[in-house]
Amino acid sequence: MTTAIMTKALLRSSARKRGPGRDNSRPASGRGGKTQPQPVSAAALYRLMAWLSPAYPVGAFSYSSGIEWAVEVRDIDDAETLRRWLAVAIAGGGGFADAVFFTHAHRAIMADDDTALHAVAELAAAFVSSKERFLETTAQGRAFIEASRAAWPCAALARLDAAWGGPVALPVGVGVACAGHAIAAEPAIHAFLHALVANWISAGVRLVPLGQTDGQRVLAALEPVVAAAAQRALATPLDEIGTCAFRADLAGMRHETQYTRLFRS
Repeated sequence: MTTAIMTKALLRSSARKRGPGRDNSRPASGRGGKTQPQPVSAAALYRLMAWLSPAYPVGAFSYSSGIEWAVEVRDIDDAETLRRWLAVAIAGGGGFADAVFFTHAHRAIMADDDTALHAVAELAAAFVSSKERFLETTAQGRAFIEASRAAWPCAALARLDAAWGGPVALPVGVGVACAGHAIAAEPAIHAFLHALVANWISAGVRLVPLGQTDGQRVLAALEPVVAAAAQRALATPLDEIGTCAFRADLAGMRHETQYTRLFRS
């Protein structure tokens, strides 16, 4: 989990609220007047690494987001085709949409706006393109909330339950928890997208199959794509969200009737 994507984002960002993600001191000035990066607190880093680790009990390993069907029809058959598929999914598909939902859930908690929290939770649950994709995001969302409430409780999780009684998409649950623990949005969203991409790559490594080193090469190549998606998500209004990864959406639908399946989506 401690890759360059997460580390650079954590060093660049600063939290605006007291708590484990707090970093509101004035930037230090280095040689030549250059601003030195201010690190996020150890507590914030620890929690992000815990919540977004493959070991966190949300069952992410059992979902492929349609990648299994893409491998079946040979849309993905090597490291390069996996990289291209995921680049589209992150930049203009489900990955980007999840990043926007994460951002607005985090923002609603920080603003004490339960109306906005209800709106983003409702839209995130309705926005998915297939039955399996709905199961993927809501089953993980509920598992994340239950594990976090047991091990990392915060008032924000109770606020989410009060504001929205329906199924909770994973990015909404994680965004709420990060805000509830005062972890700044920018490093948190980078960490969330890294975890999402890493899980997709893990599915690709098992399905194609690819070597572990090839998987890491894909992860490294996607770093600028993830960074760009995170920055766009931070600036995208909720009513302007959209996706254009049609083949990925079709893959999620076709997987529902795929004859031989290892994954749940």
